Amino acid sequence: MIDIILSDKSFENDVYPLVKAFYPEAAMKVYSEEEYALKHTDPLEQGIRLEVNFTEREIMIFLSQEDNKPISVSTCVPEGIGKSRYKNVMKRSLYELLSRITEKQLPWGILTGIRPTKLVYEMLEQNMDTEDIYRTMGEEYLCSDEKISMSIEIARREAQLLQEMDYKNGYSLYIGIPFCPSTCLYCSFTSYSIEKYSEYVEAYLEALEKEIQYAATCFPNKKLTTVYLGGGTPTTLQEDQLERLLKKIREYFDLTYVKEFCVEAGRPDSITEKKLQILKQYGVDRISINPQSMQQKTLDLIGRRHTVDQIYEAFHMARKTGHENINMDIILGLPGETKDDVSDTLKQIKKLNPESLTVHTLAIKRAARLNMEKEQYMDKKATDVSGMLKESIEFANHNGYLPYYLYRQKNMAENLENIGYAKYGKEGLYNILIMEEQQTILALGAGGMSKFVFHEENRIERVDNVKSIMDYIQRIDEMIERKRSFLELNKHLYN
Repeated sequence: MIDIILSDKSFENDVYPLVKAFYPEAAMKVYSEEEYALKHTDPLEQGIRLEVNFTEREIMIFLSQEDNKPISVSTCVPEGIGKSRYKNVMKRSLYELLSRITEKQLPWGILTGIRPTKLVYEMLEQNMDTEDIYRTMGEEYLCSDEKISMSIEIARREAQLLQEMDYKNGYSLYIGIPFCPSTCLYCSFTSYSIEKYSEYVEAYLEALEKEIQYAATCFPNKKLTTVYLGGGTPTTLQEDQLERLLKKIREYFDLTYVKEFCVEAGRPDSITEKKLQILKQYGVDRISINPQSMQQKTLDLIGRRHTVDQIYEAFHMARKTGHENINMDIILGLPGETKDDVSDTLKQIKKLNPESLTVHTLAIKRAARLNMEKEQYMDKKATDVSGMLKESIEFANHNGYLPYYLYRQKNMAENLENIGYAKYGKEGLYNILIMEEQQTILALGAGGMSKFVFHEENRIERVDNVKSIMDYIQRIDEMIERKRSFLELNKHLYN
């Protein structure tokens, strides 16, 4: 157990993730000094106690471990620096202490947020040269040269792609279909098993259509740039339901200027030839068929309920129906998998030759069964995930895939990252827009989080929908009103 005691608890979101990166398996609790004094009157019995005291000109860190001499570090804070740089001073001091104790080096240094490439993208916009970017990322954030190099390559590609679209005068549309054939072991997204919740699908679609009709009126002076149907698994819908939804999108939105229309067809057991034909008929030009692994033992363990053969069948069916831009996702670090398993998965994906490949590193979320039932899978924990990632990078390089977007998540295996690769010209534009937060994204459906980007004010605001499908159905008018009220308040900026 690690007890973290902060003199200023507003720094919790800066301290906790960094400590967790060094001690991923440890249970942790954050206290204010007052809370800790009330709850802990006995001397330290087990584990670690970490105290961080913040003053304007000094940051003091005290660390006590069982059977070890307490360690203290004091760091002077330069005068007049802002809060952001103050946080970085604290995080560097904490990083160096924990690195010395654990003998670990984190590839992303003190960066614990999900968008490390956004920092580099902003540096490029400020016309910083490569040497200065390396220096800043290395000295300010303690990133490894490998991660800095990758970030620069990806940020440059993103900048090039963004220049090719009028993103500031456009917006994107996300529509969530929160149903899946089954819930995977690692999943924490808003998703519901179609077997258990099929009775709600019709009512959900009715509510969603109501929100679609309203959303089409939100930006009369902006062009729709990308459309993304995610979830869940949108192709879990029946053929007539899928066509009905796509028809409504086409009916209410002007798709003339859309540069990408992507649908997650992630589960091969949800795909039929007719559904693929419907997607093609309504202008969908990018789909994802996501195996996560090409190892049957893994698919069975994580609850995918489909076979490797079905992945091949779905992919070939998509080609047969004219889909020429297919993405495939894999996850590194799945329970029980070895580096050899990942090698075999990559070999099989090479045979299929998708236009893009998204390589995820397993992130165990609090709400996932893999976390809630973790004792059951302790003996199946994957090792050498860094080696798996290295192999996937080499695979991409040797097979014509270029990295074009990157993001990170909390509790990622070995503190790594997710990387999107694509053959030139086949990049997922929506992925870039949402990761770099350069364009307003209107999100519809249960769990949708709309992001409103105000470039001139350097401001991003969020308006969320409820996550529960039952609440969404019952409160659809409220979801619409949330957006309407926000846009009314900011209409002078959008008109």
